[in-house]
Amino acid sequence: MTDLESNAVRTAGQSWPPVKEERQRDDVYIGGAFVPSASAGRCRVVDPATEKLIGEIPGGSALDVDRAVGSARAAFDDWASRSVHERAAALAGLGELIDARASELVELIVSEVGVTLAWARDVHVGRLAAGIAGLLGLADQVPPPEQIRQSLVVREPAGVVGSISPWNYPFGFFTKVVPALLAGCTVVAKPSEVAPFSVYRLTELVHELGLPPGVFNVVMGSGTEAGAPLAAHPGIDVVTFTGSIRAGQKILEAVAPNITRPILELGGKSAAIVLPGAPFEKAVRGTLWNCYMNNGQVCGAQTRLLVPADRLDEAAEIAADAASTYIPGPPMEPSSTLGPVVNAAQYERVIGFIRSAIVEGATLVCGGPERPPGLPRGYFVKPTVFSNVTPAMTIAQQEIFGPVLSVLPYRDEDDAVAIANGTQYGLSGAVWGPSDEEAVRVARRLRTGQVQINAGIFNGFAPFGGFKKSGIGREGGIYGFLEYCEVKSLQLPTGSPMAIGA
Repeated sequence: MTDLESNAVRTAGQSWPPVKEERQRDDVYIGGAFVPSASAGRCRVVDPATEKLIGEIPGGSALDVDRAVGSARAAFDDWASRSVHERAAALAGLGELIDARASELVELIVSEVGVTLAWARDVHVGRLAAGIAGLLGLADQVPPPEQIRQSLVVREPAGVVGSISPWNYPFGFFTKVVPALLAGCTVVAKPSEVAPFSVYRLTELVHELGLPPGVFNVVMGSGTEAGAPLAAHPGIDVVTFTGSIRAGQKILEAVAPNITRPILELGGKSAAIVLPGAPFEKAVRGTLWNCYMNNGQVCGAQTRLLVPADRLDEAAEIAADAASTYIPGPPMEPSSTLGPVVNAAQYERVIGFIRSAIVEGATLVCGGPERPPGLPRGYFVKPTVFSNVTPAMTIAQQEIFGPVLSVLPYRDEDDAVAIANGTQYGLSGAVWGPSDEEAVRVARRLRTGQVQINAGIFNGFAPFGGFKKSGIGREGGIYGFLEYCEVKSLQLPTGSPMAIGA
């Protein structure tokens, strides 16, 4: 098996890019072991900051998927029979293993996704162990059996879970895998082929836990060659997926013949509404930060800033000043505050949206479609702000997934709510108001799964998911855990000693 041990994170003053050998993997993780993939194809993995080849992985195979699902099914009965606390104990050492390899994991994330060193260190890796510990703590929050008249209602593991995770947060696959395992399900995970080496390394750390063979399996490859066979496999009971609407529609087509339960998170076009009397400059700067985090590649990013029409120019000026603090550059350099988007296809997509906005008449406040100065290579996009955006414009309707903020004027509260709700998405959003009570009143009118109130921070243990085409189901906390459970009613005879309180 290829050795993924890499150098520690570079310190300031060292040359860019770091010298590395290409990584080559030909294996998948099935039945508690790394085994050769049956795939005849290969997926190339490219560093988005340099456009250089990082390495290659298996292209994906339905045979790999079939073997992994068979392994997961064979392991299910034993794993499901254990108590939730036994399952939590089996996973408990993972956080320590992650912290011990933090520098290595940071470097892998930076090279694959292109996020800045600080963001990879503090968010992608720095919060991971605590997040897993919090998920395992759900063992103490599982609802007990419930008595409804003569019925005893219990929750049981849903079965074998197919987990398909995105590239923008490769380690986010644990938000799917850990609750599923904790609930007593067994898992076949398929990470993105765009950022696979970090997940390979995490899989090696999971292997060190010594879980029963088949409880956790990982297949590699493209969505077509690995993801589609996983979603369509008759041995899968639940499919959890994060990605685009188009891919989510294909998942629904794939699961329909088997009536497999889908959990889908399909992106967003979230709006931040700034009400009269709100802390205006703080709201504008906070929204731009939210839009640009992770290089603008966040499903819940607030990419539409809605302000009173008479303050539109002021908002654009503040947003441009805030954008000027984002310096595109090699993501391992401490001076860089904005890395590249993930690959050539995403770069062309983002630049295409910027050009369409100019053609459709939006005012380009800063940024634009040209390459940032001094960066002839890499998929770097200028930090961009548009003003005078109308609700019908392409950039106000479509998920861009890059550092592009649209500033839209509104007439009154009803107009602001109509604009915010006027897309096919409904994942996240924000309301800034003169008081929390006023902001919550408006937030209750938004058709979206999550709303941040006056700089309220994201809570990974509250339910997260979408309205409308932003998805089905929820992740996070006990709500996410319960997505991996089935509800069973046991009809008891009168006077049964099994009745609660008998």
